[in-house]
Amino acid sequence: MDVHPVPEKDPADWATGDEPMTGPQASYLGTLAQEAGVETPGELTKAEASRLIDELQAKTGRSNQT
Repeated sequence: MDVHPVPEKDPADWATGDEPMTGPQASYLGTLAQEAGVETPGELTKAEASRLIDELQAKTGRSNQT
């Protein structure tokens, strides 16, 4: 079976990227921030939250990049 990875879309290009972050994003950011020993801003857009999640995943070793 030939599996092709789906290209990741830049959060800046999301149609809903300027909407407030979702509940799951806020929850996961809280977990990652606690592990990383940092504070997260209270009000983030979906796109900002996604970028911060990526940064904190790398910092905490939780990156899902292979």
